[in-house]
Amino acid sequence: MKIDFEEKYHSLEERHWWFLGRRDAILKLTKLIFRQRKDIRILEIGCSGGPLLKALLANDYLNVCGIDISKKAIQTCRSKNIKTLALMDGSNTGFREKSFDLIIASDVLEHIEDDYSAVKEWNRILKPNGYVICFVPAFRFLWSKHDEDNKHYRRYTISDLNEVFKSNNFAIIKSSYWNFVLFVPVFCLRLCLRLPFFPSKKYQLHETKEFWNKIFTKILIMENRIISKGLTLPLGVSVFTIAQKNVET
Repeated sequence: MKIDFEEKYHSLEERHWWFLGRRDAILKLTKLIFRQRKDIRILEIGCSGGPLLKALLANDYLNVCGIDISKKAIQTCRSKNIKTLALMDGSNTGFREKSFDLIIASDVLEHIEDDYSAVKEWNRILKPNGYVICFVPAFRFLWSKHDEDNKHYRRYTISDLNEVFKSNNFAIIKSSYWNFVLFVPVFCLRLCLRLPFFPSKKYQLHETKEFWNKIFTKILIMENRIISKGLTLPLGVSVFTIAQKNVET
């Protein structure tokens, strides 16, 4: 991630509708998996500036750990009084085998060149029957300068993402596209950005006016409720999977 982009990213991820909606989705999916259990050991890979770790702690998931390859991200987390952190590569963590009940990787896997090896490592450090919640960008045809600024290697379909996990001894529990309602406007905007006369290519990360920020957040929260009740969305700007480590024999 470019340095100036990372600084802007950390400043917005606390309040921007996209991040608010994604955190709400992850909290709902975590509750869907573990019900009322709060004693689970959670690892967030790519914790960035720590807003999801803060949200997990606020929801009484007290055994959480965050890792990131960015020193600035870890420093930002520490400034928020988040304690259990490590500067670490998510594809080669160094944790002991069978350490975690849940791994959360939100918009991380697309940054890793060898995604199959990364997921193999996640399987290694999960406890038997442990879970991964993984969000990634969807659809190659949505590729834009946003992906280049973020140093993405790829975008995924549901089948692409699920295949990475199935190939590494995971069972797919649930998967869906996400951010369905805003798919069409995002698609149109990404098309416009490819035009040479389009006025700006720096739209991708900016402050949204408060009114629209609230509206978009509510849209995503509504979508999250629908997904948590079992519906799979046919399209979206992102895609996620819940994968469970297969029982060892």
